[in-house]
Order: sequence, then structure tokens, then C-alpha cells
Amino acid sequence: MTDTARGTSRRYGTRPTMKDVAARAGVGLKTVSRVVNGEPGVTPDTERRVQESITALGFRRNDSARILRKGRTASIGLVLEDLADPFYGPLNRAVEEVARDHGALLINGSSAEDPSREQELVLALCARRVDGLVIIPAADDHRYLEPEIAAGIATVFVDRPPGRIDADVVVSDNFGGARDAVAHLIAHGHRRIGFIGDQPRIHTARERLGGYRSAMAAAGLPVDDSWVSLGSTAPDCVRAAATAMLDAPEPVTALFAGNNRVTVTAVRVLGERPRPVALVGFDDFELADLVRPAITVVAQDPALMGRTAAGLLFRRLEGIEDPPQRREIPTRLIARGSGEVPPSES
Repeated sequence: MTDTARGTSRRYGTRPTMKDVAARAGVGLKTVSRVVNGEPGVTPDTERRVQESITALGFRRNDSARILRKGRTASIGLVLEDLADPFYGPLNRAVEEVARDHGALLINGSSAEDPSREQELVLALCARRVDGLVIIPAADDHRYLEPEIAAGIATVFVDRPPGRIDADVVVSDNFGGARDAVAHLIAHGHRRIGFIGDQPRIHTARERLGGYRSAMAAAGLPVDDSWVSLGSTAPDCVRAAATAMLDAPEPVTALFAGNNRVTVTAVRVLGERPRPVALVGFDDFELADLVRPAITVVAQDPALMGRTAAGLLFRRLEGIEDPPQRREIPTRLIARGSGEVPPSES
């Protein structure tokens, strides 16, 4: 009969220790420590017995305890807005690769764009003594982090700057990318251009709105209040905003979508319209090149943002104490067809 069939006394959450290995192998605790850590001074026969005990018990070295004695946990935390958002996949992977190159483990979680959830998650990671944090902020006040930073937890912000503290930050050129998108639509003959963006409290939404207004002003074009909608990017909200702009007495002839979630809904709305409407989206997204017409986008480089942020973080962990850095990653406009559709006047 197997141990499983008999029923064992194993309790989940309790793991075999070096003391258990030593007892089973009939050796001292120091001998087990030498074998586990690859240190000399153990005979081949003794090492064999210790390794057999390690295998039989399923022992794993407690790296966290070992490294904590040196004051480092060899782990970093990454707080994202939403792990399901395709923008964050390459960013997450890039941070993880840099962490791995430095022998560190990445722990991540989602704030769901909720400031209180962000704070709860960040402080939970700090309580677990991560060495550093990479944060896509949802909050606009990060003074709650001051004691943690003072205690030595390196912190870098990505995509949006922190609120009310100075820290390293990596952002895209949101203003310039939005300006380029709208200028592109203007160059293709559009004069009434709608903008649908995220919540106005979000830094990236404000920057992209600023770029939109800048391009319109540079072309001497007015902006009607009804052409601008900032708020929830839920599909029903985006659909309502786009429909209002397209069904107005003087409808817009082009839309500039403030992020990939808005763009996807806009594609569905425009696909139902009898007349073509130009569209440029901020953020590339999967299958954007397969829609007809393919979607013109302002592409960010989330992988480069992640690598840059992680690089700044590990510079801090290596003792670099220069003033907080701001790195701005360029965007690029990819013309695929939807942004080159000419105006269709009523």
C-alpha cells in the first residue's frame, strides 16, 4: 500500500528543513549546509547520502531566508493597471527578463486602475521585502511610498509619472504621438476630427488630448466641445460617444482613439456605418493589420519602456544615487489605411 493510500501526516504549508535532511542522512546540520551551498569539505559518500535525503524529502533551499540575512530578497514587484491589457504583456516580459539577468524574481499584480488597490498592493509587496518596485500608477498621490523609499526600496514609475513625489519615471511621448496622429488626419483633408479618450484624471489621457488640441490649433482649426469625449473606455460608453459625434448635424469625418480599447470599439462602430470614416488609434493592437481597412496607429514600444524602467531600477539597487531620471520613449505612426481615408461629406 502506498503512503498516499495509508494517509500521511503531511500538513500543507510545512516544508522539510535542513534539520530534517540531516536527521535522515545521519549527519550534522553544517554538513547539509555545505552540500546545499556547494561548499567543500564533504566526502563523496556523505554528499551522496545527503543528496539522497534531499531527494527523498523533497527539500528545497530557502533562498529568501538566506538572502534576507544579507539584506536583499532578490525580488522586485511590478504593479500594472490590467494584466489582460495587451499593452502590458511586452512590458511585463521585458521587466522580467531584466530581473532574471540580475538573478531576481518578479512578482506582479494588477491595480485595476483603482488608487486604493494600488496602494494596498504596493504596501503588501513592501511588507514582503521586495528590493524594488516598478509601478504603473493609478493614484495621483504617492506620498504613502516615502517611508518605503527612505527605507531603501528602489522605485521606478512607468507610463505615467508619480504624484507628489520625485522618482525615476519612463513614459511614452504621448503628447507628440497624439499631435502626429491628428496632423496626419489633417494632412488627408479632415477638418472635423473627434477625440475619444480615457478618464481625464489619467496623465496619458490628458497628454493625448493636449496633442490633439495642439495639432488642431497649429492647422488653424477650431475644436467643438462635442468633438471631445473623455471618460470610461467601456464599449457602451465609447459607442455612445462615437455615435453622438457621427450623427451630429455636422458630423466628424475622422476619429482619433485615445487607446487600444477605444480603438477596438471604434472599429466595430465604424464597421456599421454606411460611409467610411477615418480612424487613427493610439496604441497598436493584435490583428490591427487584418481589419479592412487596416488600422493606422500611433505605436508605443512597451518592451523598451519595460527594459528602460528595469534598467533604472537595478541602477538604483547597485547604489547609483543621481537625481531622479525621466526617460521619454518615442512613438511612431504606422499608416495602414484607416487613417488615410478621405473625408466623406454629407
